[in-house]
Amino acid sequence: MKKKDTRILLVDDEPDILEIVSYNLSAEGYQVFTAENGVAGISKAKKKKPHLIILDVMMPEMDGIEACEVLRRTPEMENTIIVFLTARGEDYSQVAGFDAGADDYITKPIKPKVLVSKVKALLRRLKSENAEAEDIFTVGNITINREEYKVINDGVEMVLPRKEFELLSLLTSKPNKVFKRQVILDRVWGNEVVVGGRTIDVHIRKLREKIGEEHFKTVKGVGYKFVL
Repeated sequence: MKKKDTRILLVDDEPDILEIVSYNLSAEGYQVFTAENGVAGISKAKKKKPHLIILDVMMPEMDGIEACEVLRRTPEMENTIIVFLTARGEDYSQVAGFDAGADDYITKPIKPKVLVSKVKALLRRLKSENAEAEDIFTVGNITINREEYKVINDGVEMVLPRKEFELLSLLTSKPNKVFKRQVILDRVWGNEVVVGGRTIDVHIRKLREKIGEEHFKTVKGVGYKFVL
C-alpha cells in the first residue's frame, strides 16, 4: 500500500499535538485526519476507516482507553492498528491499554522524526496482515517456511524445534503487535499439555540466542512482540 493511500487518524485534545503530529505525518505523504476527543474520534474512524489510529489516553468526554474498547467492538475496526500517545509512563496504564485492544504505545514528548519512524514500523503490519495464511513469508531478513519448518536468517538456513518454530512463526506474522501470554499459550501449545508462563519465557530466551535478542521485546505484564 502506498503512503498516499494510507489513512491515519490522530485523536488528541491538545491543539499543538494535533498540529505538529499531523503536519509531520502529512509531510511524509500519509492521509491524516484529526479529532479532539474520544467520542469525535470514534465517529471520524467509522467514516474514514483509517489504517492506523493514534489515541491520546487522557481526554475529555471519553478517554483513549474507553474509545479503544469501543473501536475494537466495531467490526470494520477489527484489523485497524491502534496505538496510544500518552505522557503517562506507569505500567498500569500501558497494561490497561493493551487489555483494551491497543497494539502499542508512544510516550510523549516525542520528537517528530522518532514519531514518523514509529508510525512506519507500525504500518509494516499492513504488509504482513495476511502472513498467517501464507506457507512462506519474509519479515526483514527472516524467511519462514511453514511447509518445511525452516527458517532462513540473513541467508543462513536454520531448523528449530517445533515449538520454537511455531512461536517465531506467530510473532513474526504481525511485526510490532503485542501477543498476550495467554494468546501465545493457546496458539502455540493449545490443549496439548498444561504449561505455565515460564515455558514461554524459556522459548523466547532460546529464540533470542538463535535469531537475535534485539528482535524480541518483552512487554511487562502483557506478553511479547517481534520487532524489526
